[in-house]
Amino acid sequence: MKESSQANEIAIGALTFLAQDMERLGRFLALTGIDPQTIRLAAQEPGFLAGVLDHILGDENLLLAFAAEARLKPDAIARARHALAGPSPD
Repeated sequence: MKESSQANEIAIGALTFLAQDMERLGRFLALTGIDPQTIRLAAQEPGFLAGVLDHILGDENLLLAFAAEARLKPDAIARARHALAGPSPD
């Protein structure tokens, strides 16, 4: 339970990180197809937070920037994604 709670906190932090920069947020929205007006609704969907972490993990520069800001090791972000959604699809 504690691992899931920490994973949620990391994912929410990642979403906040994306939202703090219009370019990062715009890219996330464009790649996911989420409309800016419906992001709050989308955030309630199962798997949304894991998808946020997938997005962060899919771009090394973004991953390193978020990890530095959140004072986390990149592998902690990968573990959080795994805790939220299980293993990455190959």
